[in-house]
Amino acid sequence: MDKNKFAAILPILIGGLTNKIIEETGVGEDEAFEKLYTSELYSSLENERTKIWTYSVSKLFDLYQSEMATGKLELPDY
Repeated sequence: MDKNKFAAILPILIGGLTNKIIEETGVGEDEAFEKLYTSELYSSLENERTKIWTYSVSKLFDLYQSEMATGKLELPDY
């Protein structure tokens, strides 16, 4: 994918995922961003080659929850 397109998509995903974290967990915006930005999921999202940016916000939230519960990001085999 073109780097400009990827750069345009990433903030939309991050915004949607952060809103989902706030809605589902009840944390504030600052805490939601901090938790997301320090996660393995975020590191993987920043890497265009992982292709997890193609996942829905709901799927990304499921991965986030799993990582928070286990301390490890486990990506599905698709």
